[in-house]
Amino acid sequence: MFGFFKKKTVKKEITFNYESIAVDMHSHVLPGIDDGAQTPAESIFLIKKMMELGIKKIIATPHIMVDFYRNNRETITNALDVLKAELKKENIDIDIEAAAEHYFDETFEARIDNHQLMTMGDNHVLFEFSFISLPPNYIPVVQKMKSLGYRPILAHPERYTYMNLEQYKNLHDWGCDFQLNTISLTGYYGKDVKAAAEMLIDNQLIDYMSSDMHHPRHAAAFRDALRTTYIEKIMFDYPLKNRMLLEESQESRVKNQD
Repeated sequence: MFGFFKKKTVKKEITFNYESIAVDMHSHVLPGIDDGAQTPAESIFLIKKMMELGIKKIIATPHIMVDFYRNNRETITNALDVLKAELKKENIDIDIEAAAEHYFDETFEARIDNHQLMTMGDNHVLFEFSFISLPPNYIPVVQKMKSLGYRPILAHPERYTYMNLEQYKNLHDWGCDFQLNTISLTGYYGKDVKAAAEMLIDNQLIDYMSSDMHHPRHAAAFRDALRTTYIEKIMFDYPLKNRMLLEESQESRVKNQD
């Protein structure tokens, strides 16, 4: 009987959006090439949700994984062309480019050596670890990327809950930037991931944040993240680098025209 008198939870009002960071540089909105959007219509739905929350530029990053998603420059470029055509047909004006989210598998180092990485902006490379264990050679591989002129960005470090603060700091000190999944702050991936995300923010180890958008549930969580205390902390207490990608892309276009 006492269930009738439970206190009603009131959601915090959303008073700002993602306009200040402008660029979402980790999403899976290209249609039909990984576990993200499967059709152009699904892509458009997700993109509209991102635009409603202040995103001005999207850098799509489909998976490249040898065992699951064997994408390459051709498959990614073709999917981007399909999406751009659909956006034009729908009269949706959004700046969209494509790079990739590279999986740190047995082929990753060879792709680095062969200059086969899909980059964004000024040679930034987004990559991810296994969710099970840390690759034993992760520091030498990051060093190699740096020596070859790449600028590594580790995707969603908060989701590798086997890592400790010392390991995070060491990797960051070697020049690897960190990209937070915004929805981690809502508890979407569980309380341990949420705690790791907050710890990384508290230690000022996050350089970028993005949606990692795959489907409508992510779109809803991307909005809900704007109700969290830590989203305010990361957006207003220290600068993120997302907006730099807007400027770097513009500079790259000018160089290509020259």
